[in-house]
Amino acid sequence: MEKIVKSIVERSVRGKIWRKPIISFCSSDDVERIRRIHCEHASPYEMLSSARSVIVYFIPFSERVVRSNIAGVRPSKLWARAYVATNMLIERINERIKRRLENLGYKTVKIPPTHNFDERTLTSRWSHKHVAYIAGLGTFGIHTMIITEKGCCGRLGSLITEAEFEFGEPMKEELCLYKRGVDCLECVKRCPFGALSLEGLDRRRCYNVLLDNDAYYSNIRQPTDVCGKCCCGVPCDVKAPRQFS
Repeated sequence: MEKIVKSIVERSVRGKIWRKPIISFCSSDDVERIRRIHCEHASPYEMLSSARSVIVYFIPFSERVVRSNIAGVRPSKLWARAYVATNMLIERINERIKRRLENLGYKTVKIPPTHNFDERTLTSRWSHKHVAYIAGLGTFGIHTMIITEKGCCGRLGSLITEAEFEFGEPMKEELCLYKRGVDCLECVKRCPFGALSLEGLDRRRCYNVLLDNDAYYSNIRQPTDVCGKCCCGVPCDVKAPRQFS
């Protein structure tokens, strides 16, 4: 599976938009436990009763994409286009993995890369981020993003399958500087809309900004409800910060 993900990214102008992806796996039983915290989260067994594993991968944006989105209040056009292109890339990767596994006799279900949330409550029916945490791809930052070894700027994809893999496990090391006791909070300072604070993310305020940006970039003709200001120009944007006190 790792070869499929990496080969598709490498053939898709990787250096301009993406860096080398990372991939891991976790058991469907472990994902089922998310429902104890987020009761509205979908069960993997609702989508595939014979599920054994969840495949999850992170496609990090190139430094060029990330740096383009530091200045200004609006997301850069490159950031918006990278978001759209990566969602399309994830769809291709998921389809390729699904075909490969089903040719081997394993039923597999694709998860949409985005827009699988309740617009009333703004909660996801399936959290790629929580699955990534369980599989050991990273830990949560104050900005609510998953910080991986390749930073937090990028996109996550996941699938549910009958196939079994060697499962990862949650990282024991905390990758968020603030959560390690370092005076950081750069992500909070970077949010120009007051949607992010130590108390958490004001989802409604954040979502309104995303919708406004989507309207601003309506000429792209794909959903561009993006921002990313809180995760660009911060210590964890393109790598896991190691300057722990």
